[in-house]
Amino acid sequence: MTDEIVRVLTKDAPVKAMAITGRDLTERARQIHKTLPVATAALGRALMACSMMGDQLKGEGSSVTLRFRGDGPLGSITAVSDVGGEVRGYVQEPAVILPARADGKLNVGGAVGKTGTLTVIKDLDMKEPYVGTVPLVSGEIAEDVTDYFAVSEQIPTACALGVLVDADQSVLRAGGYLIQLLPDAGEDVIERVEAGVKKLGPVTAALLEDGVDAEELLRRTLSGFELEVVERHPVSYRCPCSRERVSTALVSMGRDELTALIREQGRAELTCQFCDRVYAFDRRELEDLLHRATH
Repeated sequence: MTDEIVRVLTKDAPVKAMAITGRDLTERARQIHKTLPVATAALGRALMACSMMGDQLKGEGSSVTLRFRGDGPLGSITAVSDVGGEVRGYVQEPAVILPARADGKLNVGGAVGKTGTLTVIKDLDMKEPYVGTVPLVSGEIAEDVTDYFAVSEQIPTACALGVLVDADQSVLRAGGYLIQLLPDAGEDVIERVEAGVKKLGPVTAALLEDGVDAEELLRRTLSGFELEVVERHPVSYRCPCSRERVSTALVSMGRDELTALIREQGRAELTCQFCDRVYAFDRRELEDLLHRATH
């Protein structure tokens, strides 16, 4: 089952919602960054939240970045998505090992930390990006995203995210949803949404059932509403880095720094933090870039 995002509107209430299945993109991130289970779960949740938030953007070239900085052993978690929900990210400390919670689940909140911040940067291809920062409420990712929308954008939101890691440390299931109330949503609508969220329970448990995809996740959560699917499309883990982009970054260092690099090292090796691809430049290539930097 390919990862996808499904967006719906409710025909009988001012509610919009979207859901994502993200097993493949989370597994790709695990393989690239060699994450252990608790880091896999934390990064996977962040990637899926970012993918859905990116998919909400309008305008080609727009992007959204989520940066979780908690006081837990994982350090910072960064995820970046374009307007199509294509996402990439990394975790500062991927090899963290923590005991499971009392209920047997991975201790994502403990690994991220409950003290810290979530920063959301929306680059809408304008002069200045929009930046909103809120304190972490739990480190569980979904609750922090919910709080961000309530505090920074004043949008009542229900967010749930789950990553189920298999015995061999690969990703078995991953998914989540984002349900948001539109203006004029009354108390009765809020109660119906809350009842649906409670009835569904943990996302990963629902995804383990046969035939439960992103659309079915929404239909079950919003079973008290009449839904209309307005869009669905595949999403993936994708890094747009290229040798040309890295070359441009080297040129932007400026003449003095490039000259010093050539003189002291005679070569350069840069690794993309999102996909671990290594770009090597020898002395001749660096001298060509220096020529570009000075003309």
